[in-house]
Amino acid sequence: MKDEIFKKPIKKQFEFDASVASVFDDMIARSVPYYDVSLSLICEILAKRLKENARVIDLGCSTASTLLSLFRLRNDLKLVGVDNSDAMISNASAKSKAYGADIRLIQDDILTHEFFGYDAVILNYTLQFIRPIKRAEFVSKIFNSLNDDGVFVFSEKIIYDDKIFAKQMIQIYEDYKQKQGYSRYEIAQKREALENVLIPYTEDENKTLILDAGFSRVESVFKWGNFMSFVAFKYS
Repeated sequence: MKDEIFKKPIKKQFEFDASVASVFDDMIARSVPYYDVSLSLICEILAKRLKENARVIDLGCSTASTLLSLFRLRNDLKLVGVDNSDAMISNASAKSKAYGADIRLIQDDILTHEFFGYDAVILNYTLQFIRPIKRAEFVSKIFNSLNDDGVFVFSEKIIYDDKIFAKQMIQIYEDYKQKQGYSRYEIAQKREALENVLIPYTEDENKTLILDAGFSRVESVFKWGNFMSFVAFKYS
């Protein structure tokens, strides 16, 4: 289904409700540059690194696109997806059944959900929606949930310290979205709806957050403008 949510005047801040869930796959494909490429890279990294029957959890799994891509590469993996949106979980369940994928899907708040003993944690474009005051504690929770030699894969929208450069990158990104079929009006509407809801960090702030939680190393594996994917390692 095509994303046309912001063609009409907004009446509230952005949230992952049923209307967003119904167009989410189209929305993220057209809104996140090279989303399919970065998702494929993340899954290939995990497929090569994880041991047989490894346990993987995707926090904020939305419609389970990442887990489904990983399932196609490694159907031995024990896959779990958690999302607080009923509509997202419903869509994820329908997609999983259509592909015959064995994925356990849970509707819950990722901040309070208890999880432990995983070999990989995925958090794509989700940390940016968590209030900054809660991020350090949550990343520590992720660190503690991982087995030794586990990996934490996450993607984020980032900001730049240089104000002029930051503005130029925003303009480039908005030009990109226009090329994907969004009007200037839709772009402005979504930007307003996301204000104070999506709060990005700089690349260095994200890396510091991860290292402060106890991870041994964090690498950036993909970057386009304001969008990045990282892999963090928990060594024994």
